[in-house]
Amino acid sequence: MGIFQKLHHICIVVHDIDKAQAYYQSIGIGPWESYPPLVEYEELEVPSRDGFMAMQYGICNLPNVQLQLCQPSKDPSPQRIHLDTKGEGVFHIGFEVPDADVAEAEARRTGPSVLMRGRRTNRTGFTYYDTAEKAGVILLTRATNLAGR
Repeated sequence: MGIFQKLHHICIVVHDIDKAQAYYQSIGIGPWESYPPLVEYEELEVPSRDGFMAMQYGICNLPNVQLQLCQPSKDPSPQRIHLDTKGEGVFHIGFEVPDADVAEAEARRTGPSVLMRGRRTNRTGFTYYDTAEKAGVILLTRATNLAGR
């Protein structure tokens, strides 16, 4: 068994998060809530800290999966590059893992290189893997804190 076993969310990049949320809500997908502040990540390895901190996220918790909408700022980020080159659509697929550091170490052993990563003080957080060229989409692992974020 590998680390990509338990689907948690699908993240879609959009130009206008309010417009996208309103559309999804109009067809029965909702409710949407803002994702907590990204400043909670004390350890952060991303192409641009400003670009990462300026992204807007909305989440919708469905019974079987979480949908995420991401509106990147104009600052550099993989999400901005995706939006500018490919348009709106799925940016990454996120998988839940019990331990972010263990999952990342396992991924490094099996092949995917790390694209971005972030950890909170309690070591929960995320790792994006550079899998788009071979898998068609970026894969992500995440370990949550007690609040389930």
